[in-house]
Amino acid sequence: MDQAKLERSAPSEADRGTACSVAPSSLMSSAAKLAICLSFLVIMSNEGSTAARFKSVDYEISGQVQGVCFRMYTEDQARKLGVVGWVRNTRRGTVDGQVQGKEELVESMKYWLSKVGSPSSRIHQAHFSNEKVITKLEFGNFTTRY
Repeated sequence: MDQAKLERSAPSEADRGTACSVAPSSLMSSAAKLAICLSFLVIMSNEGSTAARFKSVDYEISGQVQGVCFRMYTEDQARKLGVVGWVRNTRRGTVDGQVQGKEELVESMKYWLSKVGSPSSRIHQAHFSNEKVITKLEFGNFTTRY
């Protein structure tokens, strides 16, 4: 390839350093360029975000969940996972509370609350509500409320 063709296919000074000048335009379709640009923008918007993203969810567990150490095991499991929040018995015979933390850890806690529980418990239903993304944890640890 001669020097003139190399200069024409190389990015100009204005194009260097931008996300959209990945390859010479003669080698990429417009759709490929657009896909690369959009991918780059998504990556940069996620990396450029300094605010932490956490998940918060309220829960209520019904079944044989009182008098079987459900709150104690819930607090222990939450601390093992590294999530924060609280748990308490209700007058309705259920256990309710709130859990906050990294999304994957909150999802693990939801699974534990709905499928595992304490060894002597019998979980009939787990209801999750007010699930939302938060930027700051509202609790410093996981506690039992009375």
